[in-house]
Amino acid sequence: MDRRDFIKNTLLSTTFATLGSFSVFSDLSAPNSSSQRFTLNYAPHFGMFEKHAGKDPIKQLQFMADTGFKALEDNSMRDRSIKEQKHIAKEMKRLNMDMGVFVAHSIGWEEPNLTTDDKDAHKKFLEEIRASVDVAKRVNATWMTVVPGRLHPRLELPYQTANVIEVLKKAAKILEPHGLVMVLEPLNPLRDHPGQFLTKTSQAYEICKAVGSPSCKILYDVYHQQITEGNLIPNIEYAWDEIAYIQVGDNPGRNEPTTGEINYRNLFKFLAKKGYEGIIGMEHGNSMAGKKGEQAVIEAYRACDPG
Repeated sequence: MDRRDFIKNTLLSTTFATLGSFSVFSDLSAPNSSSQRFTLNYAPHFGMFEKHAGKDPIKQLQFMADTGFKALEDNSMRDRSIKEQKHIAKEMKRLNMDMGVFVAHSIGWEEPNLTTDDKDAHKKFLEEIRASVDVAKRVNATWMTVVPGRLHPRLELPYQTANVIEVLKKAAKILEPHGLVMVLEPLNPLRDHPGQFLTKTSQAYEICKAVGSPSCKILYDVYHQQITEGNLIPNIEYAWDEIAYIQVGDNPGRNEPTTGEINYRNLFKFLAKKGYEGIIGMEHGNSMAGKKGEQAVIEAYRACDPG
């Protein structure tokens, strides 16, 4: 699943048809699922359960909460209207749900942006970070995703790394007074994102150490790192002090746990033993269509949850 299509599709699937209803509908409960909350803080995204809940994001949030999920992840939150953002935040507060990441800026999928020494590219990024502070406050978010963008074809990697560190230091100074955190996401270059600068855990760790700010941490996406480097638990352990957010998806396929090669039962058990209380973003698709596929997602997380 291409990340650009993922973001586009989740936004389109949750366009607000109505903004008025806050009542809880009795038919939104997940069939054959316990309403007990999960032990770990898994965060579905809009569209994941719309066959059960319908297209209205408010009803989808109600369904998530009724099913036991305690958080929401929405990459496209920055692109939603202020009215939509406030409406979602109000309902999440009522349901006692946490807000996960949203994408904080325009990612350089085709052209270098943070890897370059182009001051205009850096200026645009910093302006978007400032705007994302307002988004975060509206939706009660702490974390926002940052992807440094495409490799520069005419600069050696150390120069690109220096450029990225320089602009991230400036971004951190914007975020620190608000207690907000940008999380750097390494992406796999073999299947989904060839040509991207940031690909490995160790690379993100080095950058975070160089920036030296509590507002610059790592988003560890298990799906991407299984493809890029494997050795999942040892790499998470080594980079633990810089990891602030986790996303999941099985490989191959980028669907729910138990559909691929990753042992999510052991991984979630490891995270629980480490005392991880952060959000685990469900940035993946459903392996099957329709209500059956949505139910399979819920059951997969029940089966892997260490509680």
